Amino acid sequence: MKPPLHLTPGQSGWPAELNEIHQPPEELWLRGRAEILARLPRVAIVGTRSPSAYGELQAARLATSMALHGVSVVSGLARGIDEIAHRSALDAGGATVAVLGSGVDRPWPEGELASRMEQEGCLLSEFPPGQAPRRHHFPWRNRLIAGLASAVVVVEAAYASGSLITARWAVDQGRAVFAIPGRVDHPMSQGCHRLLREGAELLESPSDLLASLGFESAAPREQPRPSHPLLEALRGETLDADELARRLGKGTAETLVALVELELTGAIARGPGGLYRLSVRR
Repeated sequence: MKPPLHLTPGQSGWPAELNEIHQPPEELWLRGRAEILARLPRVAIVGTRSPSAYGELQAARLATSMALHGVSVVSGLARGIDEIAHRSALDAGGATVAVLGSGVDRPWPEGELASRMEQEGCLLSEFPPGQAPRRHHFPWRNRLIAGLASAVVVVEAAYASGSLITARWAVDQGRAVFAIPGRVDHPMSQGCHRLLREGAELLESPSDLLASLGFESAAPREQPRPSHPLLEALRGETLDADELARRLGKGTAETLVALVELELTGAIARGPGGLYRLSVRR
């Protein structure tokens, strides 16, 4: 395996945006596709490690839309919203960067996604190779997640979630902060509602983010539309994601990502109650 790429300020490949932030890093290590770090614009998508089905859907829809519009997705590789954001961006053929609280040779959590990020995405850290993850590393690395992005979106978060630390860094660094509203009685909505009360921008659909940041002129990339098992399952049916996952023998999260991709291409439509159907034009 190739050794991690070592970057210092002023060197080719160094993300100049980080020179503007509070206590900029003195060096960075990178593993994966180095060219991804140069792709602009970037948006950070963060949130709870224990999302609801609603949160999973919103994260998948947002990350997929960003990828289809050529916007890089930045997150922290954690389980939950971070993981869904990375996977959705990769599945849509987009660029994604994971900022770690450990050395790039010791990603946390380890597993299939970290390995996939090394092959298709980019792992980034200010901690040297060999450094194990430490609890205090994660709030500190959050300033890099915010610093790399033009905007930070909090999808779901508890009232005192670490995702709000990323939002605070974003405000301090002059980045836009968006929050997705949720159910008023759900604990994972409290952090987003807190941010909205404090002045974060309301995000109801990916188009809100694209329009606010001036990305509306970037048309989605054309995606191939081969025959898809979900399209076959929806012929003559109106079904929710759980039922579709059951019929196809897939996980709900995987099914949600595929549904979002098909919805964005116009192949299917989502109606009240989260029920999907084939678009009329098919």
